[in-house]
Amino acid sequence: MNKTLLIIQREYLSRVKKKAFLIMTFLVPLLIIAMYALIFFLSMRGGDNTPTVEVIDESGIFNKSFENKRSVNFKSSTLSLSEAKKKVINEEEAFILFIPKDIKSGGSIELFAQKNAGLSVISSIENQLNEQMRVKLLQDAGIDSETLDKIKPNLSVVSKELTVEGEKDSSSGAAMAVGFAAAILIYMSLFIYGIQVMRGIIEEKTSRIVEVVISSVKPFQLMMGKIIGIGLVGLTQFLLWIVLSVGLMSIASTILFKDQVEQEKSEIPMADQSAAAATPKGPGTDILKALQTVEWNYILPAFIVFFLGGYMLYSALFAAVGSAVETDTETQQFMLPITLPLLFTYIMSFSFIVNNPDSSLSFWLSIIPFTSPIAMMVRLPFGVPNWELALSIVLLIGGFLFTTWVASRIYRVGILMYGKKVSFKELGKWFMYNE
Repeated sequence: MNKTLLIIQREYLSRVKKKAFLIMTFLVPLLIIAMYALIFFLSMRGGDNTPTVEVIDESGIFNKSFENKRSVNFKSSTLSLSEAKKKVINEEEAFILFIPKDIKSGGSIELFAQKNAGLSVISSIENQLNEQMRVKLLQDAGIDSETLDKIKPNLSVVSKELTVEGEKDSSSGAAMAVGFAAAILIYMSLFIYGIQVMRGIIEEKTSRIVEVVISSVKPFQLMMGKIIGIGLVGLTQFLLWIVLSVGLMSIASTILFKDQVEQEKSEIPMADQSAAAATPKGPGTDILKALQTVEWNYILPAFIVFFLGGYMLYSALFAAVGSAVETDTETQQFMLPITLPLLFTYIMSFSFIVNNPDSSLSFWLSIIPFTSPIAMMVRLPFGVPNWELALSIVLLIGGFLFTTWVASRIYRVGILMYGKKVSFKELGKWFMYNE
């Protein structure tokens, strides 16, 4: 046991003290915040080359009724269709929108340009055409469109969870976001730190250092020490990322949404500003309010359990692969069967589980040890019965112990094998070898 602890200490400290670990620990949250800030800034700013669409309206229905948008500007044209087509041929940036006289009876509206227009341009044109045609048809039918527009209900559904203690607020959007974030973090960690275990074993094997180490400790102790040590490195880094990300997100949301909150406040009458100050609104406030509905004291411990359980399970398999090969290129034939359950569950999380968290498929994916670390974290924010969570954890621990036992039997032989081409059949032989 003492030897295993020494290996854990060595693996942990040798990685935590590296400059690369410190840089990435503090740099990743900054890069994530900077990326979202840049996306927000560019989205608010819009494109730097807004196209101008010249409108030839032979019907007279739409003329001078187009509104300029962020994605497109409109300009009435007196050119004939043939002259407009010549202009398009001669000018690369020219866009001509032609509306025929028979548009009400089924004529086709055409947009002429030297290149395909962007989707936002097409969408903006179609939305305005449909809205203006709707108003025209209502007027022809003797219906006041302004009165009709005012009769627009603005209903929304407020989610409430009923528990023994009573009602509490909930948010499906926040649950989905937290589930996705947890699934992505675990998916990344199983690959990043599992591959670190595999490469560490390959390096020690090819440099023959392992021959010296194995004379002092048992192969199983060495494998467990490397797995647990690197796993603690990953857990440390993730906890620091969470703390730093939450702090930076709070600062960033305050800065990004400050102008919008001030603008909304200026639009409120002076007499009502004191009441508005007592109940602040805005995107940042809405996000924080939604996140407050998530049971973090329930989610975070579960995240740690499934992160460590999934990591230990897959790292044992990665360790077995690392002991069986001598170079990274030889690992490819063994990597796909190992990582396929993870990849399948990751894809299903976004396409199925998040929309059907209580379905039979979602249940089984969150119970099977090879898929539960990702599937259960996606389901958990939506509410999972305690017995399902307990069963998933017990099976994950059992799966880890089983894969560790299998991997250790391969590891004890493969760690000292050199210059031999390994196949799945050969791994089976190593597993069956007796001490």
